[in-house]
Amino acid sequence: MNDEKIIKQMHESGEMYLETILILSEEKPAVRSIDICEHMGFSKPSVSRAVGKLKADGYIAVDKSGFITLTESGRAIAERIYDRHNTLENIFMIMGVDQQTAEDDACKLEHYLSNTTYEAMKKYFEL
Repeated sequence: MNDEKIIKQMHESGEMYLETILILSEEKPAVRSIDICEHMGFSKPSVSRAVGKLKADGYIAVDKSGFITLTESGRAIAERIYDRHNTLENIFMIMGVDQQTAEDDACKLEHYLSNTTYEAMKKYFEL
């Protein structure tokens, strides 16, 4: 199954968790559920449920110490969403939107924008 079909089947919250795990893994040597809680501002039970679902679906692995890593398919989705976020944020700032609003709007749109529109925007803004 290609990444676009996987992304369409995954809910926005799952994408947000994968993106967060990617970001945290670039900042920390190991990612734990508590790190996700702190970064996203979610409760431990909410994160625990999401981690369990992502693990069951094969997007992450959790070792015996509780350290979380992205699987190949999880990383592909996370990188795609993170790239969309950064590109959209840059486009909005080029258009004159302040950084905070650009970041907030990019976070919302990264999950819903079609590939066709996203690629057209990248081409138009030469990103």
